[in-house]
Amino acid sequence: MDMLKQLSLAGLVPVIKVKHAEDAVPLCAALKKGGLPVAEITFRTDAAEEAIRLVHEAMPDILLGAGTVLTCEQADRAWAAGAGYIVSPGLNPEVVKHCLEKGYPVLPGTGNPSDIEAALSLGLKTVKFFPAEALGGLKLIKAMAAPYGDIKFVPTGGINEKNLGEYLAFPKIAACGGSWMVPDDAVENKDWDRIEALAREAVRIMLGFSIVHIGINNENEEVTYKEAEKLCALLGLPIAKDSKKSLFVGSQIEMMKTNFRGTHGHIGIGTKDVDRAKWHLEQRGFVFDEDTATFTPDGRMKFIYLRDEIAGFGIHLVMA
Repeated sequence: MDMLKQLSLAGLVPVIKVKHAEDAVPLCAALKKGGLPVAEITFRTDAAEEAIRLVHEAMPDILLGAGTVLTCEQADRAWAAGAGYIVSPGLNPEVVKHCLEKGYPVLPGTGNPSDIEAALSLGLKTVKFFPAEALGGLKLIKAMAAPYGDIKFVPTGGINEKNLGEYLAFPKIAACGGSWMVPDDAVENKDWDRIEALAREAVRIMLGFSIVHIGINNENEEVTYKEAEKLCALLGLPIAKDSKKSLFVGSQIEMMKTNFRGTHGHIGIGTKDVDRAKWHLEQRGFVFDEDTATFTPDGRMKFIYLRDEIAGFGIHLVMA
């Protein structure tokens, strides 16, 4: 899988500035423990190159990028140190061409239609959008996405826990960059627990998990209707939908007409992006039953089961 695809699945890229190279490894370890095995270390300090090298050596599974790359020479140094992709604040054709010739995945900064056309002329399909909020935020991105349908954006600058969900809900957003989960004072004070907590909360907001329904197995159709009637009387809810395999009491309780998947039944967990949620859960060690996956016409995953039950229930993700 190519690096830009992996960044899209990660969804959120912590943008890091380190003054002391030795801080980079515990910082990235905290991010990973919080569910974000990804980092963009910016060349805004002299420690950047060594920080990238240390992280790459200690944690080769981190999706590691080099940010604020302004020259071809910086790009080469970053790549040699172990960066897996290059990010620049603007679109310098010389730097972009150099990266493409060398085989470095590159995300140049864009801010207007002329930048987008320059990126397209260089063969790029994914670009950084910076500084996002200062330039007009999601409103401007949507306006530019209309005539440039093949382009995807990675907005950075002003993204935070309050607007992250809104940005990622737009399908032309590949991922977002942000620094709120790595505040300067936490890095300076080596408060890795705080960074871990902020990363975990950012991932929780991004994935937006919610229980959308609970499926209950029944021995046969006759038993299903009897038990459903009890739930309807208990909750004051009607039978909302009745199909060949199940019926719903209200919108959240699915009564299966057979012993379906799961010892007792199944739990449907809604998420904003099933592909992204699957990737993140795989980083936590969960395994999926790939044969259960279904997809939208444009190729996005909309449904998939975990391989293993939890407490006797099958668990599936569903696009919400």
